[in-house]
Amino acid sequence: MTQAPQINPSANPFEANTSHALRGNYAAARADYTVAQPFDDYAEEEHARWRFLYDRQRALLPGYAAPEYLAGLEALNAADGIPRLEDANEVLRAATGWELVAVPGLIPDGPFFDHLANRRFPVAHWIRRADEMDYLVEPDIFHDFFGHVPLLSNPTFAAYMEKYGRGGPKAIQHGATKMLARLYWYIVEFGLIETPKGLRAFGAGMLSSQDETIYSVESAKPHRVRFELERVLRTEYMVDDFQKTYFVVDSFERLFEECDRDFADIYDRLQELPSIKADEVLDTDDIVNRGTVTG
Repeated sequence: MTQAPQINPSANPFEANTSHALRGNYAAARADYTVAQPFDDYAEEEHARWRFLYDRQRALLPGYAAPEYLAGLEALNAADGIPRLEDANEVLRAATGWELVAVPGLIPDGPFFDHLANRRFPVAHWIRRADEMDYLVEPDIFHDFFGHVPLLSNPTFAAYMEKYGRGGPKAIQHGATKMLARLYWYIVEFGLIETPKGLRAFGAGMLSSQDETIYSVESAKPHRVRFELERVLRTEYMVDDFQKTYFVVDSFERLFEECDRDFADIYDRLQELPSIKADEVLDTDDIVNRGTVTG
């Protein structure tokens, strides 16, 4: 389970939920918070750490991960060690026009939104320590690359991510970054999708976590509710435990259609409504599975 530090209320959920000193070295960062990936500085033990994490997750994912994600992971061919971002960029540019940029770690909202809006995905360049293989408080290159990057090769999901970035400034203008963060969290980090073979995970928070990959698809504990935009924008989320509710999309095309709108009126209207608790089920929900979790 990946948890992340608090900088300020943010539509990048990794900046909204805990508090500790950020790990990365920001002194060398450019104005847009990018840095050169220090590829030649990675030690062999760090590459070995990557291989262990990669092999463990890759062996687990058939039967749990969305087929679009698995296809993207295969295309990236990153099993041998920490990937060189420029090599991955050749694959992504050809598929969807996206590219990866190295960053020291978490970055502020403005640069984050700008990168996404221009089809650049920020990737922390450092890898977790040996004592953090199963729990990490700040996203590293394994989470960012293994969890997020494969789906950037899918044209529809890539378009969704660009749309999310372009919507960031409006969320800031309307004081709604917390709402937009919930959309990122429940979809980009912890989304489930309906497939002909059943529910599959596509969120990076699950797919980079051994335990939550299985839990999100198989456990009877969490609620699974069909995606509805305003419901998600109102729903609180868990940052230090498995999710109590997962939202299920019918397809990436439907997800894009639902979110391809002006959120301004939605933000203004929802500001007047209370938040929905992470474990709460509403009478209006289209429930896929009602979980056993309470409190």
